[in-house]
Amino acid sequence: MRGKRIGKLFGNGVMGLICILLLITLFVVVFMRASGGEISLFGYQLKTVLSGSMEPDMQTGSIIAIESPTNKEDFQKGDIITFQTKEGLIVTHRIDEVKNSGKQYITKGDANNAPDSEPVLAENIVGVYTGFSIPYVGYAVNFANSSTGVALLLITPGFCLLITSIIIIWRALRKLEGGKGGKQLEL
Repeated sequence: MRGKRIGKLFGNGVMGLICILLLITLFVVVFMRASGGEISLFGYQLKTVLSGSMEPDMQTGSIIAIESPTNKEDFQKGDIITFQTKEGLIVTHRIDEVKNSGKQYITKGDANNAPDSEPVLAENIVGVYTGFSIPYVGYAVNFANSSTGVALLLITPGFCLLITSIIIIWRALRKLEGGKGGKQLEL
């Protein structure tokens, strides 16, 4: 009797975790799709580091937090900024030189041998690095934002929930059939 109770509690706990995982995954995927893949929390944008140009300060696959700058012409040498290139790429590099009273910046990745070839215009600055970084989480975020990730992260928990529901219904029906002799159904 005690073993059945523990099994039932364990099963309910697993079912609860699957439901919570499904809801969290659904929320994250829908939120990322609705916002164009950009994650924002408490006024900070979260960006994934895709290259090793800023290692060892920012590891590839990390998530970093940036905040919108109040004045895009007020940065100094050594500040780490996130900017959009002419090709539309988002890059995070350190300011190596300030030009034209902050209207242009020469940037360089910490791991790169030379500064970036194009100066960054102040209006192309997206944010400033806050110093907050979580290693390896970016890999999971990128996967969750891919078509395969969306399918896997939504379908797998849903499939597990469906299988668990079928098992619960099957067990209940089996108890009903076995209990026709006056026994009551115990759920």
